[in-house]
Amino acid sequence: MLPSLAAPAVAALTDVRFAPYWLEASPAPELCPPLASDTTADLAVVGGGYTGLWTALLAKEADPSLDVVLLEGGAVAGAASGRNGGFCSASLTHGLRNGADRFPRELTTLERLGQDNLGAIEETIDRHGIDCGWERTGELTVATAQWQAVELRELPALAARHGGQVDYLDGAATRALVNSPTYVGGLLDRESVAMVDPARLAWGLKAACLRVGVRIHENTTVDAVADQRSRLGLRTAYGMVSAGRVALGTNAFPPLLRRLRAYVAPVYDYALVTEPLTQDQLASIGWEGRQGLADAGNQFHYYRLTEDNRILWGGYDAIYHYGNQVDERWDASPETFARLAEHFFATFPQLRGVRFTHAWGGVIDTCSRFCVFWGRAYAGRLAYAAGYTGLGVGATRFGARVMLDLLSGRDTDLTRLEMVRSRPRPFPPEPLRWAGIELTRRALARADRRDGRRGPWLRTLDRLGMGFDS
Repeated sequence: MLPSLAAPAVAALTDVRFAPYWLEASPAPELCPPLASDTTADLAVVGGGYTGLWTALLAKEADPSLDVVLLEGGAVAGAASGRNGGFCSASLTHGLRNGADRFPRELTTLERLGQDNLGAIEETIDRHGIDCGWERTGELTVATAQWQAVELRELPALAARHGGQVDYLDGAATRALVNSPTYVGGLLDRESVAMVDPARLAWGLKAACLRVGVRIHENTTVDAVADQRSRLGLRTAYGMVSAGRVALGTNAFPPLLRRLRAYVAPVYDYALVTEPLTQDQLASIGWEGRQGLADAGNQFHYYRLTEDNRILWGGYDAIYHYGNQVDERWDASPETFARLAEHFFATFPQLRGVRFTHAWGGVIDTCSRFCVFWGRAYAGRLAYAAGYTGLGVGATRFGARVMLDLLSGRDTDLTRLEMVRSRPRPFPPEPLRWAGIELTRRALARADRRDGRRGPWLRTLDRLGMGFDS
């Protein structure tokens, strides 16, 4: 049952399917067979999301003689890599302001590396002929309250100091790009974000891996890591993989390394997709530039157009379940879908009557610094990357590059970065973890209602280096 809500939202959700749009919009490739016997490899990659796929592809392209095996517990694109909004951003630090707060001395370098990384993703897509709806559209961040507009005005100068360019727009100029009565200002980044079909990107990377000789086993869950002196053993249901090096890219799912549990929290994110808009409906909102959009609230929405002119509308709620629990029954949240539908029609009242065809959710991995971190274990034979916090479509390729440098044991420009050498603060154990995350969610919502004013709890997190705003 849907909760009580405004009539347009009720009507729009009446026939919705609780399934990820991307996984139904295009036919999935044939699954690779599960591992059925013991095997060996030079490099074993655990996880068939973006992090794992990029790691395997980059390793094999750098050294075609390397024997690389990738193990995925379900299906490639079956988790976050096939369920996200498809925003491929150059930012490695979850936005400019978060980067300035956490890595001020090297932010210029990180911004340059992020732009290089985005260009390399585009080059790989072209070179491998990956049909994933890639559009270099840029992104428009919109202010829906005056306090958000004030904060956005500060960002062009910050971007310029670190080699970038973004433009502040007043309310009229913002509404000229995308027509919503709620917009009072905006920030336009023309170059640093591309839109992509996330599932087709993952499937395309899988195909590229197979072409260069990566062995992929889907429906192959790794249960444990065993130290074999000079090698590591990965135990699965039907065979052991003995590998010289191991790369972990398991996102929000229970980590194979106990130490990672203190740093990663799985958070559920939700999205809706509309039916295709008619030409009249499109004309009523403008959006001719097809930019990715996000609002500047602490609890923010992200939204974009698909190739067939549907609107994907997601975000706002970020739900953590006690004890780092991950369960498929939470992939659908009727209460959240109802809230998102109401917010959609408040943003675009001219689209009343549009229906939603798909609604879904899933976990993303977050950490206390809200961007990727790395580490090594087993005397450097294992490396991991985690904590992308929803901005991993682009940053995962960079995460993979760093992991491979860490596994090589070489001192490189990437391994010397403070971002790579440092770690986020760990989350406290339960029940303090759940209480802290829930208190933060409520405090962020309260700040949005109070013109952005951050209360005592958020100010404390800011002082501890765990503060967050969008």
